[in-house]
Amino acid sequence: METWKTDGITDILPQEFYALIARNREHIAKTFPVTLAGCADFESTVVFLYQGANNVENGTDYYFYLRDTITNNLTGYLVVKNIDRKINKCELAYFIDKDCEGRGIITKAVTNILDFCFDTLLLNKVYICTSTTNTASQKVALKNGFVQEGILKEEFKNGDGVLEDIVYFGLLKSDYHK
Repeated sequence: METWKTDGITDILPQEFYALIARNREHIAKTFPVTLAGCADFESTVVFLYQGANNVENGTDYYFYLRDTITNNLTGYLVVKNIDRKINKCELAYFIDKDCEGRGIITKAVTNILDFCFDTLLLNKVYICTSTTNTASQKVALKNGFVQEGILKEEFKNGDGVLEDIVYFGLLKSDYHK
């Protein structure tokens, strides 16, 4: 039995998301710099979520939050972003609370979001870009059928402001539905 569920942006409170970010600030410092900057304090988190709700309404990004059904705490975050309607692709980014890693939660949550991307948004491709050192994220991608398409050199400016290489994983709708 799963002890978590996925909520949308309208189902969460700013204080919940701020608490998730605060608990994991060091854990995600290098990989989620935009989110961390947008949630530097509670007031900026309110603005960050307001902008996110507008993005959902405009169809430019979609945000999903994992909630522990026992404690009711938020335990993870997934975002569908960089949607390109010309070639029907998007990027998927995610993290799980440091205390919830290794349970397969984020792997299953990614599966659910892929259904949304391919069957609701009718996209043809989803890609994941992850740090070359983030083996846990790479495993999530591989478990969900993504294929490593390459290493992009100095493609991402991490939370320290350093350009780093990323591993690019792609998944086509035709391969996902096999």
